[in-house]
Amino acid sequence: MSALTNIKVLEIATTVSAEYCGKLLADFGAEVIKCEAPDGGSPTRSLPPFAAGESGLFAYLNTNKHSIGVALDADAGRAILVSLLAKVDVLVCDQAAAWFEALALTPEQMLAANPKLSVCVITPMGFEQSNEYAQLEDLNVLHASGWGYHTPSAADPAKPPLKGPGPHLVSYESGLDAALCITAALFEREASGLGRFIDISKQAVMASRTDYVLGQMIAGDMNVSNDRRAYDLAGPADIYPCADGFIYIWMSAPTHWQALATMLGAPAWMADFPENWLERECTPERVAVCRQHIGEWLLSQKKESVAETAQKLGLIVVPVNNTGDLLHCPQYQFREYFKTVDHPHLGAVSYPTVPYKMSLTPAALNTPAPALGQDNSRYLAQVEAEA
Repeated sequence: MSALTNIKVLEIATTVSAEYCGKLLADFGAEVIKCEAPDGGSPTRSLPPFAAGESGLFAYLNTNKHSIGVALDADAGRAILVSLLAKVDVLVCDQAAAWFEALALTPEQMLAANPKLSVCVITPMGFEQSNEYAQLEDLNVLHASGWGYHTPSAADPAKPPLKGPGPHLVSYESGLDAALCITAALFEREASGLGRFIDISKQAVMASRTDYVLGQMIAGDMNVSNDRRAYDLAGPADIYPCADGFIYIWMSAPTHWQALATMLGAPAWMADFPENWLERECTPERVAVCRQHIGEWLLSQKKESVAETAQKLGLIVVPVNNTGDLLHCPQYQFREYFKTVDHPHLGAVSYPTVPYKMSLTPAALNTPAPALGQDNSRYLAQVEAEA
């Protein structure tokens, strides 16, 4: 039995964030009813990458779910929604206040009619956001939360800020927070008997991820500046090419410098550097020399071998993996991180599971993403019979 078995969720999602939240709940056993527009379904069905005419993104985000096609802007659709809300434990939605008002069904009304229901709303800037923020993409939110300045990674300050890793990082982080908050609300309901309204702002989620930078600003230890270089630790950390790909090295302490010396065999050039130069005497000239020598040495090395040796010495080095590397990674294979699921159009596909395991109530991938409206007869017929 998975952790959320016997929990029912209604998902009304047009973005990756709400779908990822629903996926996490579904993979941990919840019965997730995905409400889609009958004319085309979820927008993520049209997002790349594609294989055999199917969206790989949609296939990933919607495992274990059930799909119904309902036009919520029609009177009949609203009636179906009201009926379903009385049968589920959670509503996951990615629309702000204006959408609920147009539907004439606010979260307050939903909770008043269904006291045990939890309503979780995921939006770019919060539930009460103004209309100008409704169409913000993850890239906009990434920079609105400060990450364009927090992750310069030695980028040329004359160029635009970085985009961040992947097009959906903000949505994944927000969906994860939403799933955690929903789980906490369900746990609390065991004592109170009441559901919750959960307001997830993507911008607030990403601002909470700025780790030491935000804390240093608040404490006055770091100036708030328009210069992105102010947020870069300016050390030799970087992505370096190897004989068979790339690795990432992070160095910020004397122990890292000592570990590097051991790994390289204490070459003569390192003797010109003070032991604590990474902390107190880190100059652009020293960084350039260090990167040059490290880069030259790495060109003849294999990335997995370097990473394994460095990690044993306490030096932070990781290989830059592609998809093939991940599928054959011994650690992922041992943890059974990937599972093969039979998709009706894509065939047998290796899906990533979750990065954590629960021994007694594990996540499980049992069914592929549903076809649009494939579960209409199961859920809508029941609603119509009760009407």
